[in-house]
Amino acid sequence: MGSTHEMGVRLSRFLRGKQGFTLIEILVVIGIIAILAAIVIVAVNPGRQFAQARDTQRTSNVNAILNAIGQNIADNKGIFTCPSYTLTASSTDISNAAANIRDCIVPTYMPEIPYDPGVSGAHVTSSADYDTKYTVLQDGNGRITVCAPGAASETAIAGAASVCVTR
Repeated sequence: MGSTHEMGVRLSRFLRGKQGFTLIEILVVIGIIAILAAIVIVAVNPGRQFAQARDTQRTSNVNAILNAIGQNIADNKGIFTCPSYTLTASSTDISNAAANIRDCIVPTYMPEIPYDPGVSGAHVTSSADYDTKYTVLQDGNGRITVCAPGAASETAIAGAASVCVTR
């Protein structure tokens, strides 16, 4: 081993030969950073994340509406009791059914029927103007299905056709 002076001289000779990075080295590093940034942006995909969040909210809302209907049925010995609306056995969705059953489940079974998260929610107090975009269906066997058809317009982003829950 040499003295510290010799090591210092060798180090200074070594460093004098290095002047910085070459253009190619800098371009390679920038290219690698660009590729990694593109991968992260595709993986995060904010549009898809927001669509999944809205579908999760739709699932929660549909379950809450269905639970309120179920509580009404349980309180009335197996019959959905609603003076302004009757669930009928039909094979088609009842348009704007959430507004029709609003008087029957609000405020006894839930504080308010929620809006679809894709709808700009104007706070309406009248049942006639209260369109939540949720649908209610009762099939011939008496099974009730509540759907959020707003998810169908986001299929390209979310990958789900609609959010429906049946009991």
